[in-house]
Amino acid sequence: MVEKPQLPENYPESRLYRIRHSAAHIMAQAVLEYFPGAKITIGPPIEDGFYYDFDLPRPITHDDLEKIEARMKEIIKGKHDFVRREVTPEEARELFKDQPYKLELIEDILSRGTDEYGNPLPEGQTPTLSIYQHDTFIDLCRGPHVANSAEINPKAVKLMSIAGAYWRGDETKPMLTRIYGTAWESPKELRQYLQWLEEAKKRDHRVLGKQLGLFYFAPDEIGPGIPMFTPKGEIVRHLLESFVREVQTRYGFLHVWTGNIVKEDLYAKSGHLQNYADVMYPPMVDQNSGERFRLKPMNCPSHMTLYKKMGKHSYRELPLRFSEFATVYRYEKKGELHGLTRVRSLTQDDCHIFCTPEQIQSEFAMLLELVQEILGRFHLTDYQVRLSLRGEGGKYVDDPEKWNKAEAALRAALDASGLDYVEATGEAAFYGPKADFIAQDTLGREWQLSTIQVDFIQPARLGLTYIGPDGEEHTPVVLHRAIMGSTERFMGVLIEHYAGAFPVWLSPVQAVLIPIADRHVPYCQQVAQELRRAGLRVEVDDSSARMNAKIRTAQKQKVPYMLVVGDKEVESQQVAVRLRSGENLGPMQVADFLQKAQEDIAAGI
Repeated sequence: MVEKPQLPENYPESRLYRIRHSAAHIMAQAVLEYFPGAKITIGPPIEDGFYYDFDLPRPITHDDLEKIEARMKEIIKGKHDFVRREVTPEEARELFKDQPYKLELIEDILSRGTDEYGNPLPEGQTPTLSIYQHDTFIDLCRGPHVANSAEINPKAVKLMSIAGAYWRGDETKPMLTRIYGTAWESPKELRQYLQWLEEAKKRDHRVLGKQLGLFYFAPDEIGPGIPMFTPKGEIVRHLLESFVREVQTRYGFLHVWTGNIVKEDLYAKSGHLQNYADVMYPPMVDQNSGERFRLKPMNCPSHMTLYKKMGKHSYRELPLRFSEFATVYRYEKKGELHGLTRVRSLTQDDCHIFCTPEQIQSEFAMLLELVQEILGRFHLTDYQVRLSLRGEGGKYVDDPEKWNKAEAALRAALDASGLDYVEATGEAAFYGPKADFIAQDTLGREWQLSTIQVDFIQPARLGLTYIGPDGEEHTPVVLHRAIMGSTERFMGVLIEHYAGAFPVWLSPVQAVLIPIADRHVPYCQQVAQELRRAGLRVEVDDSSARMNAKIRTAQKQKVPYMLVVGDKEVESQQVAVRLRSGENLGPMQVADFLQKAQEDIAAGI
């Protein structure tokens, strides 16, 4: 397996980060030379390289990209210094008088206290306007940059792709052209990255999903971001959800169902309407009563309402653990939709634990075991935990005492678990801190999957209570938890993780019987029935194709076992077993093959 070059641990402070930031400026210079009427916006370094957004006079082509890249390399070889200078507002406006996007950024920096990317400045930091110049190009920028373009190896820079992007991510604003590039410290790292990228492309779940016949999208007929799963795709979904459900049941979770639409008033009480209205679908209004309903974008208010409706609760009943595989609907921006990993209809394995404050640590420890067992089944064992805490700004519920209590409880639970974790200020939910599990797949890519959140806020807002040992009413704590995050996203991650070759237990078709000639079909049908009765998912390829073509088809479909049948196999009542890897295990009694398959399923192979 080709490994992706590793980023420095202190990437934003590293030499590589400065190289990429400087390469973005050099690209902007080359684009302005190529398109003299272009308008420039922003160009940050990112995890795999850099990008810059432009308002161009015409659509850009890949031929243009090659010419721009060639010009970039000429500029790099010019050994230009990168010079920083602070400027007055008047000077900045004059420098960028022909660049409307830069003028907008200048006003935001001065009036709203943001950086050049529109992000709020750290508390106490005074807005300043600074520019960087190399050669003839000047940009509004805080840096950092290399001292001289000679520090960039032109053989380690490559322009990668073109995409559309709305100015500031707002669909009501102009569509810009985003040019992505990558830069590394050495040509060897660039080659390694490009090889890794090719492997990642082969694993693209959108391509494999179609190739394997698992799911389709019909944006013109059904709508964007709404996947449709074929019978094979639904088998995988069912197996994923059934496995998680079985494990959860062992851990004491009770499965519930709470519908697909909810009165808007409930989301106003919970605080979701104020914080998530932009991702909610518009309200549906009852023509008789005037009541407003929403497609359900999350489950927690519904679960909390169910808790209330089930009557008075005693501390002796707690913890009470609700779980639901619920399809929810979120209006994700069209440009941010991406296969199964970013959709508008998603099925969450959503759980809510109602407990006392004293039970937080033990419940969290249980949830850690649950996460480890479920992710381990999919060979996702390399992960880190991110403790997301409250930051500055008005999106968080204003109740410092409860926030401090929640953050302390979650930190104590993580400390007791012995897991290493990093803290991320400003990444909490509006109602409480959370622990996110970031797993690495076989290509070393990171995916946020499981999450556990502590909520002292919503239970009080929605009037949840339990009777404590003192006979008085108390407000329970709610732990929000999802292991897969969503079935769709988790399935997309697994397709790429396994390159479509699911473990035997998860494969929609576990074995295909391949008759060499038509006279072997009846025996294949007989064996298929025997294997189906034993619980295997089996098909018979009785097409007119030749044996080798049938084997290639099964290999392309990533079927774990191909059972070839000819005269010898019929006579000896056997099957000739081949693996999707190409390995030939030779003739086996049907019972022996069944035993092997069952052992592989049990082992999670």
